[in-house]
Parts: sequence; C-alpha cells; structure tokens
Amino acid sequence: MNKVGSGSRPKHHLASNSNTKTKSQALALTMWMTIALVLSASTETAHAAMERIQVAPDGKGFITAQSQHRFVPWGMNYGNAGRLMEDFWDKDWGTLAGDFRKLKEMGANVVRVHLQFGKFMITQDQANPKALKRLRRLLKLAEETGLYLDITGLACYRPADTPAWYDALGETSRWTAQANFWSAVAKTCRDSHIVFCYDLINEPLLPSGKRDAGQWRSGSLFGEYDFIQYIALDPAGRKWEDIAGAWLERMTGAIRKHDRSLITVGLLPVPLAWKDFSGFLRAAVAPKLDFLSVHIYPDSKKPGEELECLRQFAIGKPVVIEETFPLTCSAAELQTFLRASRPYACGWLGHYDGYSLGELESLQKAGTLTLPQSIYLAWMQLFVRLKPEFMP
Repeated sequence: MNKVGSGSRPKHHLASNSNTKTKSQALALTMWMTIALVLSASTETAHAAMERIQVAPDGKGFITAQSQHRFVPWGMNYGNAGRLMEDFWDKDWGTLAGDFRKLKEMGANVVRVHLQFGKFMITQDQANPKALKRLRRLLKLAEETGLYLDITGLACYRPADTPAWYDALGETSRWTAQANFWSAVAKTCRDSHIVFCYDLINEPLLPSGKRDAGQWRSGSLFGEYDFIQYIALDPAGRKWEDIAGAWLERMTGAIRKHDRSLITVGLLPVPLAWKDFSGFLRAAVAPKLDFLSVHIYPDSKKPGEELECLRQFAIGKPVVIEETFPLTCSAAELQTFLRASRPYACGWLGHYDGYSLGELESLQKAGTLTLPQSIYLAWMQLFVRLKPEFMP
C-alpha cells in the first residue's frame, strides 16, 4: 500500500473530498432539521389534542373545549406497591414515568393523583416550593404521555405524615390553610390544559356532634392509611348543608382566582341503611360543583345496593364513579354493575398499583401471582376489555 502524504495529495482530490464532505454535512443538517420539524409537529399535535375539558351543554357528560368532542373519563387512581406518590417521586421519577406509560398503553385517559397536604405546605401560609416544582414536572409528564389528571388534594392519608401544627389548628385556621394549599396548586397548574379536575378532598365528613380537638381523621385505618377527614369538629348549631356550602365556597374561591378547570369532591356513597351519613348532602353541594364524584365498591352480600346508591347521585350534574374495584365482589359482578351504571355515570376510575396487565399475566404464567395481584389482574383484564364498550 502506497502512503500518500497530505502535502503530495493532488489538488483535484482535495477539492473532490471537500465537496463530498460539504454535501455530507448539508445532508446531515437537512436530516436533523427534518427530524426536528417532525418532533416539533408531533409535540404541537399532542399539545393541541390535550384540550381543556368542560361540562357538555346538556349537563350529561364532558366535551373538549375547542373541538367539542365527547370526553369519557376512563382511568385509574394512582399508586405503586401500596406507596403514596410523594414517597418516591423525588428519588425514583423513572418509576412514576414508567407507570404513566403503562396506564396510557392500557387505554387510560385520566389518572387520579393524591397530593398530601403535609408534603405541600410548610406552614399555614407557605407552600413547599420543592413540591410545587415536582407538580409542574408531573404536569409535563402527563402532557407528554397524553393523560389528563384528576388532582385530589388536602390528603392526610398517612397520619404520621400529617404536621402536628395542622391538626392543632381550629376550624377557621384550618380552612385558611386548606385554601392556601389550593391557591398554590391552582396557580401552579393554571397554564396547563391537562387538569381534568380538582377534587377538593377525598371522602369528607361532617360531625353529628362535637368531636375532640385535633380529631380530624376518622380513626379507621385501611392498612396504614386513613382516607377520610372531617371538615369541622363541632356543628355549633349549624346545619350540615351550611357548613359544607361555606367550606366549598372557600376552596373553590381559592382555585378560581387562578384556574377555571373543573371542580368536584370525592364523596362517599349513601348506603341504604345509613342514609346521608357523610353530611355532604348531594342536593346541597351539587350547585357548588361542576360535577359529582362518588366512590362505589359493589358488595356481593348486598346485590343491587350499589346501583341504588348511584341513582341517588343522578340529580342533574354529570356523575363520575371516581373509585371502584372488585374489593368486595368478583370481577364479573363489577362488570355487571359497571354496565348497569351507564345511564347514570359518565366516567369511571379504578385502581392501579404498579403492574400492567401484561406484567400481571406474566406473573400468572410463572405461577408467582399473589392473591392481591390476582385481584388486580382481574380488574385490569376487565378495564381493557370494557374500554371499547365505554369509550366508543
């Protein structure tokens, strides 16, 4: 092989090489510009697709704000291995992002996330900037994934995570702290269209008599969690509807200063034997909300009761079954209920805990599926199977 030094290379060879290099660079630049334009167009298309959701003119469901297309909430309450989102989202964002992708792949369009009050508020008047920063990152993740968020707030699910100063507050100061929470959250989310709704609090209660100071939670643990809170500790001669109405106006007012996304409250059902034990009377709270949300878990021992509970919420506002699951019934019984619920409900959310349908089916084939996982498997199969029926 003859070695030709750079000084002896013919000029025409240098020119040819230079032209080839220039053409290659131009081609590469063109390719990158094309890719950039495609990605940009894809991002713009995805952003355009994520229109704000509003109540349909007939009051029976939801539509997209600009295109006026029908929107059916079909999704999950988010969790991972029994953990709260804030337990890991600062150190293991990849898990959260992966879960959102799995949910989208299974056909979900809404994810309900639960914001813990103690993680978002440092004092009665000061929000936690780090938590709000992660919330902004969550909004971006949801938009990139194509999922809307049901943002449920004021959660105090794990008693140990609830600040002592918060439980020590009286009613007036506690309501102020709660309004400040919602003001900070709504201000953070106001420029995003992926907020399907703000759920003011999960399963609120009003007392029938005076409760002890600081006893804001129900005291009934589900595992390590208490999902129910009291809005007041002492009726002090007030009617339930007056207390609930004043509280709702305070919270919705804090949100409306910044954002016009839909507002609801995740209400307990009304068992036939207990009547309106929560104090949040449907007819009284409905005018102050954009739609009603109810949590219904059919019980095999009480056939038909769940549908009757649901009927009581059909009072002229859209109704979303914000929580359901084959917890005290079979998947087949839940399927029967869901199909029967369609004349009354226009949205449905179940539960997710970190495993996709494919992953659960793989565990089943390997013979390593646990009993709780088998219940999730039955639910996931039902969720995927019913989607074409509920979201035509």
